Amino acid sequence: MEILIIIYILIFSIFALIAYAVLQIKLAGMRVKDFWTFIEANQMLDKLYRFAKQYESMTPQEQVIYLSEAEKIFNAFDNVPNELWEEEYDKYKEVLSKYKDIKMLRWASTSTKRSGF
Repeated sequence: MEILIIIYILIFSIFALIAYAVLQIKLAGMRVKDFWTFIEANQMLDKLYRFAKQYESMTPQEQVIYLSEAEKIFNAFDNVPNELWEEEYDKYKEVLSKYKDIKMLRWASTSTKRSGF
């Protein structure tokens, strides 16, 4: 009987903590879905950061994948307050820089193909 009471108390505590976390997210002016997307994007940011540091030249297919994943990250980070991800700003900046470089490189190669040079 005592074990059953302890289990009920633990289950109630878990639900109370989840409700408190959801309440805090709502009080911060976010939706839970946006917060979850941010968490997933934060994990992808780490991967793209390592990828940007490790590879100087990417194949065109890798560039397209990098650009699409980076855009997802940028959208997710736009939906949450800046204070939430200020620790990740350096990684974000590095990924953004590589994103801009790839966009410029692809734009330049497209422009030269169109002009016939």
